[in-house]
Amino acid sequence: MVRIVCWNINRSRDAFLELSEMPDVDVALLQEVGKGAAGAMASTVGEQVAWNWNRSRMWPAIVRLSDRVRVDLFTPVAPERDVLPPDTIAVSDSRTLAAARVTPLGGGKQAVEPFFVFSMYARWLYPHPQAERSPTRQGGHNLYAYTDGSAHRIISDISAFIAHTAPSSHRLLAAGDLNTIYRAADDSRWENPVRARTVFDRMQVLGLEFLGPQWPDAERRTESPLPGTPKDTRNVPTHVVQGQLRRMRDHDVVTGYQLDYVFASRGFHDGVRVHAMNDALGFGTSDHCRIRIDVQ
Repeated sequence: MVRIVCWNINRSRDAFLELSEMPDVDVALLQEVGKGAAGAMASTVGEQVAWNWNRSRMWPAIVRLSDRVRVDLFTPVAPERDVLPPDTIAVSDSRTLAAARVTPLGGGKQAVEPFFVFSMYARWLYPHPQAERSPTRQGGHNLYAYTDGSAHRIISDISAFIAHTAPSSHRLLAAGDLNTIYRAADDSRWENPVRARTVFDRMQVLGLEFLGPQWPDAERRTESPLPGTPKDTRNVPTHVVQGQLRRMRDHDVVTGYQLDYVFASRGFHDGVRVHAMNDALGFGTSDHCRIRIDVQ
């Protein structure tokens, strides 16, 4: 088995220390790393981490945390390249995606075959200055900022690893912060539900199965469905704002929206188990919780 943790660390310098206290974890898929956190990790992990120092103050990364696996990182290059070297990945926006090939070490009948991993961060985008901006919804956010554009760029870049036919023959795992609410209701103040659905639908079309996490694969769930989610939602809180963060730390009550998700290739997904570590310990120093991913 290979154990992976997906975590938006919110640029926390202490995140790597918290990860090092999880000795059974082999690989970390991180988002919102930031230069401070990257610098805190660099002296320890060295070449086993992929990040882009110059393009953004926040970006995704993949980190090898144990000697039980080999991690071959793909260097992001511009998609305009006609011929790609085998150790690169064409990335539309280097602030949204990190990729690697994970090879478990050690033999035996139960050995896991190599597979690809992707750390996703659908960052917020803003329309062109000459584009008409939509008015703010009453009681909600200004919806002219959007993330589905980033999410679709991520999906397009990942699709280079999926053949046009027989998508179930692949072994891909993609996880991260999509800044999108799964099954957002039509009256959502936080989401454009029609556009949000296109992200999850496109993943499904490409043969990437949605793995949640969904309740009961979590430590906590909200006491009642949050505004903008259906009554039968199985979403679990993976992100908390400041007020919710204080309530969680003071009273051990977790309330928030789910923004973090895991997908895996159809067929390969049967051997993948996910669990949201969304108690106070699982959030740690971040405003997102860790998601544990076990690959059998």
